[in-house]
Amino acid sequence: MANRKLQTEIDRVLKKVSEGVATFEEIFDKIQATNNANQKEKLEQDLKKEIKKLQRHRDQIKTWISSNDIKDKRALLDNRKLIEQQMEKFKACEKEMKTKAYSKEGLLQLTKMDPKEKEKMETCEWLNNMVEQLGLQIEAAEAEIESLQVVVKKGRKDVQKLDRLTEIEHAVERHKWHTNRLELILRLLENGNIPTEKVINIQEDVKYYVESNQEPDFAEDENIYDDLNLEEEEELYGIANEDHQSSHESNSDAEVSISTSYEAISTTIATTTKPKEDNISFAEKMKSPASNVSEVPQSPPSSDSVYPPLKSTTASRTLAEVARESSTTSAPSSQRYLSATTASSALQDPTT
Repeated sequence: MANRKLQTEIDRVLKKVSEGVATFEEIFDKIQATNNANQKEKLEQDLKKEIKKLQRHRDQIKTWISSNDIKDKRALLDNRKLIEQQMEKFKACEKEMKTKAYSKEGLLQLTKMDPKEKEKMETCEWLNNMVEQLGLQIEAAEAEIESLQVVVKKGRKDVQKLDRLTEIEHAVERHKWHTNRLELILRLLENGNIPTEKVINIQEDVKYYVESNQEPDFAEDENIYDDLNLEEEEELYGIANEDHQSSHESNSDAEVSISTSYEAISTTIATTTKPKEDNISFAEKMKSPASNVSEVPQSPPSSDSVYPPLKSTTASRTLAEVARESSTTSAPSSQRYLSATTASSALQDPTT
């Protein structure tokens, strides 16, 4: 009953997504077709309302994708991707509208602007563009990660998909690492704390990473930002600590798992090797520490000796114990005498 109700809710939301996408594309086409500035502005507001509705549906779909109650998630993944495509179209449209709205004023300002200030502004715009492109790559990669995790959670041992999952997770980590540095450089450049020329010098390397990181022969240069000396700023804004924590999360989990396993093994060994009180015989409890005296090596017997040497001191100790016990026991004196005599004979008789 619960599954049927959930499926009904999913179908209802997917229907709204289909209708919302159709409305969005209709408004988008009208914006592209008209030249009236006022009408464009009104249509842009309508487009923004539609994309916000689609984003709410996307959040709900993401929740369902991460749920274990839903087995077949292909329709959810397809609709989520469809919504994200509309989001990218809206970003491009919004950027175009802002550029056109301020193009005349911008051109007038650029003619009056100092060349160095103009270069700085263009560099800031380039940095924003790089950060935006990396953000889109992160969103696409995270969507693929979620779809692969669904397959892995079902217990399917697909080595290729596991390798792909590891590869994408590493790529997302590197994208975020570069995004943090680029945003920091942008902040420093806007505040005048870093020369524009230094940022221009790394443009080609950053552009290569952003545009070519998915190529088969791509090789990342981790020293792109070394000449900018960002160490102090990274510590100031906490970027270095965040990267260190992110890169070591999986290692910490592994160390905790190993430590737990080691403790469990140690406990098992201690439990199995500890002698139990019940397993110790009464005779062993009554033995004195001297009873564990090992055999004492003796010198070889001389040729004149008639009797072989004693192999241990056990017989002597036994005689002493027998004499002690005979003095304290309540047995008849005749029995005590026989016990002592027997022990003494054992010492003297070489055949025993």
